[in-house]
Amino acid sequence: MDKTVYIDHNATTPPLPEVIDAVCGAMGLIGANPSSIHANGRAARKLIDDAREAVAALVGAVPEEVIFTSGGSEANNAVIMGAGRRRILVSPTEHAAVLKTVLTRAADSDLIPVDHNGLVDMEGLETLLAEAEEPALVCVMAANNETGVLQPMAEISELAHRHGALVHCDAVQAVGKIPVDIKSWGVDYLALSGHKIGGPQGIGALVRCSQSPLSSFITGGGQEHGLRAGTENVAAISGLGVAARVAADTLEEKAVRLKAYRDALEAGIKALSPATKIFCEQVPRLPNTSNFTLPGVRSDRQLTALDLASVSVSAGSACSAGKVEPSHVLDSMDIDPEISTTALRVSFGWSSQAADVDKFLEAWSDLVRHETAGLAAASSAA
Repeated sequence: MDKTVYIDHNATTPPLPEVIDAVCGAMGLIGANPSSIHANGRAARKLIDDAREAVAALVGAVPEEVIFTSGGSEANNAVIMGAGRRRILVSPTEHAAVLKTVLTRAADSDLIPVDHNGLVDMEGLETLLAEAEEPALVCVMAANNETGVLQPMAEISELAHRHGALVHCDAVQAVGKIPVDIKSWGVDYLALSGHKIGGPQGIGALVRCSQSPLSSFITGGGQEHGLRAGTENVAAISGLGVAARVAADTLEEKAVRLKAYRDALEAGIKALSPATKIFCEQVPRLPNTSNFTLPGVRSDRQLTALDLASVSVSAGSACSAGKVEPSHVLDSMDIDPEISTTALRVSFGWSSQAADVDKFLEAWSDLVRHETAGLAAASSAA
C-alpha cells in the first residue's frame, strides 16, 4: 500500500518530534505534581512555567494571562459561560464549539451578518451593538477552519469596544500559521489549541487580557490563577510549550512554503477542472488552506476516491451515514447547497512536502477523468 499523503492539517497536525520527546521526558518525572514543593514538584512547575512563557510569546501576551485548558473547545466555552455578558453576538461561520454553545446557552444572542466570503459585515455588527440594551460579548474567529478566511480582528475589536462590548477570538486555526498578537488585535480573550500547531491533542489555552472579567470554570484547588482547578497535565502542557516555541521560530518560513503548495494545488485543479470554484480566493486567507468544488460530484464520493488513492483530505460539508449536509459556513455565505455539498478542504502543515501536491493532483486527475467519463456515458444513454 502506498504511503498516505496527509493534507488535512486543519483537522489535526501530527505532533512534532520535539514535542514527542518533551512529552515523554515530562512523563518520566517521578512524583511530578507541580503543586508539590519538593524537587520533583519544582521541576514539574518549571516545565509549566516555561510553557506558559512560550505560549504567551507566541500570541503577544504575558505569561500571567495564559490559562491552560483541555483544548480550544474548553477555552471557548469558558469565555462564553464565564465572561458575565448576557447578550452575545456571534458570527455564523464560527466553529461549533462557539456557535452551538452561544445559540444553546446564551440568554440573548444574535448572528452577526457576513458577506459572500464569510467576512463580518461591519455595518451590520455596529447596528447590533447599538441596539443592545447592555454591553455584549462579540465572538469572531480569526481564521475560518473550512475556508481559511481571515477576519479583520483589530477593526472588529475597535468597533466593539466603542460600544462597551468585550471581544472573544477563537484563534485555534490562526495560531502558528499567521502572526497573532492579542494586544494589537485588541481582543479581550483568545483561544488556541495544541494539536493544531504540532502539539499534543487534549491541551490548549485561553489567553485573557488581565482586566477582562472571567469566572472560575472549574472549581476546587487554586490552579491556573484560581480559574481552572485540578492537577495540571504537565506532559501535555510541556509539549504545547515546545510546539509554541517551534511555531514562533518557523512561522515565516512555513507560511511561505505552505502558500506555495496551496497555490500550486489550486493552479493544478483549475487546469484539470475549469468549472471548479475555489472559495474566497480573492480575500485574505490562511496560507495553508484551500476549499474548492468538483461540480456534480458529492464530497463523500470524492473523499472515498481520494482515500483509495491514499490521499487524506476533508469535506467542506459534514458527511454521515451516506448523507451529505451543506456546510454551515458555506451556507452562511449563501452558497447553493448543490455546490457546497461538492466541496473539499485541503490544508497543509509542517510535515507537508511538494510531492504531496503532485500526489493529490494525480489522484484528482483520475477522479475528474472518471467522473467526466461517467457523465458523458449517462448523457449518451439519455
